[in-house]
Amino acid sequence: MSDKHVKLTVPEGKTAELPIIEGTMGPPTFDLKTLHRDTGYFTYDSGFAATAACKSAITFIDGNKGVLLYRGYPIEQLAENSNFMEVAYLLMNGELPNPEQYEKFDQEITYHTMIHEKMRALMKGFQYDAHPMAMMVGTVGSLAAFYHDWMDIEDPEHRRLAAIRLIAKMPTLAAAVYKNSVGQPFIYPKNSLNFTERLLHMMYAVPAEPYTPNPVAAKALDLLFILHADHEQNASTSTVRLVGSTGANPFACVSAGIAALWGPAHGGANEAVLNMLDEIGDVSNIDKYIAKAKDKNDPFRLMGFGHRVYKNFDPRATIIRKACHEVLNELGIDDPQLDLAMKLEEIALQDDYFVSRKLYPNVDFYSGIIYKALGIPRNMFTVMFAIARTVGWVSQWLEQYDTPDTRIGRPRQVYIGPKPRDYVPLDKR
Repeated sequence: MSDKHVKLTVPEGKTAELPIIEGTMGPPTFDLKTLHRDTGYFTYDSGFAATAACKSAITFIDGNKGVLLYRGYPIEQLAENSNFMEVAYLLMNGELPNPEQYEKFDQEITYHTMIHEKMRALMKGFQYDAHPMAMMVGTVGSLAAFYHDWMDIEDPEHRRLAAIRLIAKMPTLAAAVYKNSVGQPFIYPKNSLNFTERLLHMMYAVPAEPYTPNPVAAKALDLLFILHADHEQNASTSTVRLVGSTGANPFACVSAGIAALWGPAHGGANEAVLNMLDEIGDVSNIDKYIAKAKDKNDPFRLMGFGHRVYKNFDPRATIIRKACHEVLNELGIDDPQLDLAMKLEEIALQDDYFVSRKLYPNVDFYSGIIYKALGIPRNMFTVMFAIARTVGWVSQWLEQYDTPDTRIGRPRQVYIGPKPRDYVPLDKR
């Protein structure tokens, strides 16, 4: 907190001295806690686009410069040199682990990969064609029923263990959801494999024959998970924090985050990219759809281009673009839709309309293409996102409990309904 203040005077003549909060990076922020008390006024900020709801040391974004930092480390360095388990430790604990800490953390995650057998019976109760994200909301929320009597929310070790369990069990639940949708038997986690290999094994192995995870696929998933691990106060993370501010069970908090992530404007964006490619249909139609995208009166929009936060370029997209081309080359996949995506990328990156507006392909454009290349069904894309983002959710949830001035979330509103009026009996209306 700096010593700077700003004085605000409202029409009635009342004034408020608003302290200016300055973080280690990012724009200065007005502290509005006393505004209503001193002036009788609230603030209005639709979508919370200019409102800081918390103090956090986890992730920093500079959308104008295309910067993304995890605990101060550039995402480019982590993507090049680290792996998802190490990034998970970093986000949760604030520092990169030494070899002993890394091994202990990895073993602890591995130890908690199993889910209760009754969870399998619960999954079988879902309709066979239920959307995987609907099942994830239900099954993750149900973990609160399996881990309720031991949980003391005020105990830091209990909170840490809940975070470990969520990170460890999310891939097991995701794979079980997938197996349920295709009518195959559930596969137990194989703890000799690493995090992403284990997920692929649970998704694609069958009892009838051996299965070895493709190292190219495992490496690509690991990179995607690093890039999706956290992204500051987005809709789903803010949801986890808001629910967490009530003291709710952590499994319920993350279930709420999954529900928020499910929205097509948030985690469902990579699925929307594939739907767009379906609509375009063929490389020969690209010029037609580029023209439609430029037409303000046409509802068609190019999905996976531009970003609400990044006004220059999405640093994750720069990393994943290279990985996307490597995966397609190494797997040697012949898929007309993937060819269409690459051609669309080429044209959009050269078209003055998109370049001048900085509508570059974002992480959702490339992640959808990679998931498709790896054989992951379209309705599982957002589930993959949820596996990665669980690390960010639990890190933010843990931090919230360690922040002294955390209060229950209670946004205000501008009421635009009727003024007071008298009740009229039914027979006189």
